[in-house]
Amino acid sequence: MYPKVFTNFSLTRSAFGPVSALPTPVYFYGMQPEDEIRVEIEKGKLLLIRCLVCGEMDEQGMVTVFFELNGQTRRSWVPDRLHGGDAIAARAKAAEEGNLRQISAPVPGVISIFMVEVGQEVHAGDVLCSVEAMKMETTLHCEVDGNAAEVFVKRGEQVDAKDLLLRLD
Repeated sequence: MYPKVFTNFSLTRSAFGPVSALPTPVYFYGMQPEDEIRVEIEKGKLLLIRCLVCGEMDEQGMVTVFFELNGQTRRSWVPDRLHGGDAIAARAKAAEEGNLRQISAPVPGVISIFMVEVGQEVHAGDVLCSVEAMKMETTLHCEVDGNAAEVFVKRGEQVDAKDLLLRLD
């Protein structure tokens, strides 16, 4: 592979996992209500996925999708790529690993508490926010003193792991 092609492949694989198991049309265009596919995730392990209903795009560019996974009804939020949802929903990731002035989400979940506003002074040990995931709550504490330069989320927003929440100066 050419370097740029390999870089794009690696980024896609790290963001979405091994998508090679998906049928090509589903990978490129997604599923429509009542579509059903079988995905072999490894030899002898087969997933039966059936799309039930797709909701309307919200202000963050996300669509609620109801689907069945091996007969059990599930719900997920995905970017609406057909109507520009990717551009809206994409949130910056922490740029530098280990940079204590860039606070990112440790797990995917919902921001249940956000205690910081732009310009606010924070000190090491202060509670910055709380992320709820699967009925568990993760509290983020500040590790350095500083001022909140940029805030990227608000209470109630869905975040992915490593999404940039706050930047200190």
